[in-house]
Amino acid sequence: MPMINSAILTKTFPPPQIDRSEILRYAGVENTTPEIENLIDECLLLIGDKLTYKVCYGNFPLAFSEDEVNLSFTMAKSEKLKANLCGCRSFILFAATIGLEIDRMIALYGKTSPAKGHMLQAIGAERIEGLCDAFNQYIAEEYGYTKPRFSPGYGDLPLEIQKDFFRALEPSRRIGLTLNESMLMTPSKSVTAIIGISDTKCENKKQNCNDCTKHNCSYRRTL
Repeated sequence: MPMINSAILTKTFPPPQIDRSEILRYAGVENTTPEIENLIDECLLLIGDKLTYKVCYGNFPLAFSEDEVNLSFTMAKSEKLKANLCGCRSFILFAATIGLEIDRMIALYGKTSPAKGHMLQAIGAERIEGLCDAFNQYIAEEYGYTKPRFSPGYGDLPLEIQKDFFRALEPSRRIGLTLNESMLMTPSKSVTAIIGISDTKCENKKQNCNDCTKHNCSYRRTL
């Protein structure tokens, strides 16, 4: 399918507000303790201002066939995505990353202090989700009504569509985000996703774990 020309923009965000409850969830902690809270504080001090919060994105036209979604740069066979984008005529495709420094720190402390390495993983997951939430809010302010973001590998949207996302956005040269043959992104704390632009107000909530087929996910929310 030929590429549909869309202006790809880049934006750097200030650090999002820290959500300690999300850090604890990503760390697998149900009942926190003063020691755990101190560990979070220590890891946040280690991170300091070393993270970057970068996004590249474009606004693409959208159409539907009987069993596929025409994303203008590729066709997606996904009933979940089709339902998510119902009522939309266009969508935002974006890639977001908080940079390589968090990966370096996780690797270092994973060897010298596993507890810190584990907590840095959790903080990294919370930080990239915070960036995506900030971008979601920015897009809603710019475009009006939006649908919840939808990522490759979520629901029935195949992870292999990442290749098409990367061809459309070229995030490697824009924000330093790369994809290998196993569909793993570097830096690891990165996200690609679609945000539908709607003409009418909808319930704009985060992706629901109940809709995802990955029932053994470590970060799955209790429903």
